[in-house]
Amino acid sequence: MPWSHAELDDAFAHYQRTVGRCVELGDWNGFADLFTEDATYIEHAFGHFDGREAIRTWVTRTMSAFPGSRMTEFPANWYVIDEDRGWVICEIDNPMEDPGDGSRHAAANITILHYAGDNLWSREEDAYNPMNFLATAKKWCRAAEAAGNLPEDAREWLSRTGDRPAA
Repeated sequence: MPWSHAELDDAFAHYQRTVGRCVELGDWNGFADLFTEDATYIEHAFGHFDGREAIRTWVTRTMSAFPGSRMTEFPANWYVIDEDRGWVICEIDNPMEDPGDGSRHAAANITILHYAGDNLWSREEDAYNPMNFLATAKKWCRAAEAAGNLPEDAREWLSRTGDRPAA
């Protein structure tokens, strides 16, 4: 079923507002509720999730742990609407909170959303280079450590990557 440009634009604005509320509340259940019951989510570093509840399990776990828990917003740097397919394709920025020295740390991904109507999406695919995110999170940890602000969850994460932060 083809959707109008306006409906796709409104649905994407709703998606972005919902993500903003999830960040604000620290509760990612609303994100999972953006998807149809039988939605597919492809995340190139974490895998393939079938169904809203699988998406919910993954996103609530991922965004409550470092580095997701330190990301402050997910703005679209740009987006395009493909009315013929009912898709929205965008670049999402993933900035992290200030590590304590005023520096900015972020990495971006390309997201492809397939619209299903009624502000719901039937598919999302996030494509990116996981090494860019790894490097960004490590740089953030080093900056937080130097500023005396490295939280314990980040210290443990950094240790698991093979780096040893100062004790």
